[in-house]
Amino acid sequence: MPLVVWIIVSIVVMVASLALVVFFLTRLPPTYFRPSHDRGFMQDRHWALRSGAVVAKNAVGAFLVLLGIVMVLPGVPGQGLLTMLVGLMLVDFPGRRALEYKLITRPGVLRAVNRLRRTFSRPPFVLE
Repeated sequence: MPLVVWIIVSIVVMVASLALVVFFLTRLPPTYFRPSHDRGFMQDRHWALRSGAVVAKNAVGAFLVLLGIVMVLPGVPGQGLLTMLVGLMLVDFPGRRALEYKLITRPGVLRAVNRLRRTFSRPPFVLE
């Protein structure tokens, strides 16, 4: 692959990942990471619509986790840890809440996320 194509792909991936991270992290309630926060997803919808939405949500989440892993590698531009965090918040698996909490309590991640929320006039996340 020519170098120019690689540079263009890198820029597109970086901008897209940043846009997705901003979109998701600014729309979460400040209490999202608290243990008492209700995590029900489309519970009041028809089972077929809910099932399709759950499959789509998990597919997007898995893609974001994989994209975040790639972005963590040296030389690949993008917000790797934040993209993985958003992906993990979308994927359903046992132990997800504990892993989310472990990621968000990293001082650098929490500082970056709350700075992002402050930029878009959103309150910071409340962890305790």
